[in-house]
Amino acid sequence: MMTPDFIIEVNEADFEYQVLTYSQQTPVVVDFWAEWCAPCRVLGPMLERLANEAQGGFRLAKVNVDANQNLAIRYGVRSIPAVKAFRNGQVIAEFVGVQPEERLRQFLREIAPSPNDLLLEKGFSLLDMQKAEQAETAFRKLLEEAPENSQALLGLARSLLMQGLGREANTILANFPTSREYSKAEMLRPLSQALSQVETADYPESDEPLEAAFYNTLRLVRRGNLEAAMDGLLDILRQDKHYSDGRARLVMVALLEMMGDNHPITPQYRRELASVLF
Repeated sequence: MMTPDFIIEVNEADFEYQVLTYSQQTPVVVDFWAEWCAPCRVLGPMLERLANEAQGGFRLAKVNVDANQNLAIRYGVRSIPAVKAFRNGQVIAEFVGVQPEERLRQFLREIAPSPNDLLLEKGFSLLDMQKAEQAETAFRKLLEEAPENSQALLGLARSLLMQGLGREANTILANFPTSREYSKAEMLRPLSQALSQVETADYPESDEPLEAAFYNTLRLVRRGNLEAAMDGLLDILRQDKHYSDGRARLVMVALLEMMGDNHPITPQYRRELASVLF
């Protein structure tokens, strides 16, 4: 099996060209290793697999320190495995020792963002700008390539909820993969479930004032009038903090999670919710 040209062995003779010069165009990650180093045998294959995934987003250059001691001295390698990332001929990031895969991925994202990383950043930036439909498009495009990307799934659910589309958001959240984003997905579910009822007109007509007010707040969310919806929920909570077994509180928390910390009205309503509950 041929080794792709973005995974190479380098030495003292070609380091200047294969790493320093090459890094003017594409980031180069240098793995300083040795055959006798057990942790190197763990980290090396992980880096190679991620380099294959990136398909040229960065070059992985492997340096055997036993055969290239001058390079190890030049770059201050005192313990291996040692990994150094180069851009424009300079070291821009580094670490020593075996790292968990998620930390490796974060390290690589910071030095060589992939097209999917850029789409993810675009989607969340659009959410911060309250451009939910455009954010939805970005997240859907990413999910075509990476259907299990939990960050994109969460972003898509948020963008759907911002548009009042509870049923599809609820399907996503009900089947959310185990991940770092799982707890945030669970926080959104009370809103997706409630909006699903309103979306299908599956909600009770009631003469009970708080119940009527609660379903009216959901209709306001569907129309995009978030401030009026949250004002309504706060009014309900002022009258009954435990309304409907805490449902109003959970929907309010979900709305704040849906909007995100960067939404201009989130801090104000977080404070108001805290003052009502505590």
